[in-house]
Amino acid sequence: MKIETPAEKVLYCTLRIETEGQEPDQVRAGTAFIFSLTDSEQEPFPCIITNKHVVHGAQRGHFFFTVKKQGKPKMGKRIDIRMDNFEAQWYGHPDPDIDVAAMPLGPLVRETQQAGTEIFWSYLDQKLIPTKDQLDELDVIEEVMFVGYPNGIYDRANLLPVFRRGITATPLQIDHDDKPVFLVDASVFPGSSGSPVLIYNLGGYQTRKGLHAGGRFFFLGVIASVVYRHETGTLEFVSAPANKVPVVRTKEMIDLGIVFKASAVVETVEGLLAILES
Repeated sequence: MKIETPAEKVLYCTLRIETEGQEPDQVRAGTAFIFSLTDSEQEPFPCIITNKHVVHGAQRGHFFFTVKKQGKPKMGKRIDIRMDNFEAQWYGHPDPDIDVAAMPLGPLVRETQQAGTEIFWSYLDQKLIPTKDQLDELDVIEEVMFVGYPNGIYDRANLLPVFRRGITATPLQIDHDDKPVFLVDASVFPGSSGSPVLIYNLGGYQTRKGLHAGGRFFFLGVIASVVYRHETGTLEFVSAPANKVPVVRTKEMIDLGIVFKASAVVETVEGLLAILES
């Protein structure tokens, strides 16, 4: 498999995170991705990005990379990285309401190299974030894609994540509920938390000014959660006493996902950089 197009590269900037809490049954899975910002010396500073809630309370954490051989990914060959005191390895956005966390990638790359193995990885660059002019050209409804591990699903043989698509449900130019978020109308399942959200148009696309030939690739933000609708009902058992009617509460996903904007990711990485460079 060639790794040439933006979408193919996204396959290898996405990671599956597994965390364990204090109890053995507290095992959770989520998504992370690699994002690079430029540091004070104008050098790339790649970080792993996910949500705070994905790593919250995690005593141990685990993710894997694909092995690199002759400059290419060796399909299906993985290298696992396990870390103790996992939550403490992450820097969270200082605003408690912004569900974004970052970890430097560099130490992990050096650790694997010292062990005699190279990992294949790609990253989303800050240059992929739309400028104000580009953002103003976007319509209220735009088709988006996101990639991750919904319900923990992925290609276990080839170690590849799953692509999904949807549309923007709120305008990208506006902070929904006065927070740096927007909503997407898409099937966002648990495990998709931490997935990067992108605009990827091939061949042509439409803006407010009309149709344009060529392609377009933007990084918009990171999925944080899914919206549920709760329903409460009752069950009646004929043989049970009338005064003992159990209450049943169910929840149903309504295919709306909450996405923290790319600006929140940048702020998180900048905060981490400031600490490391101080």
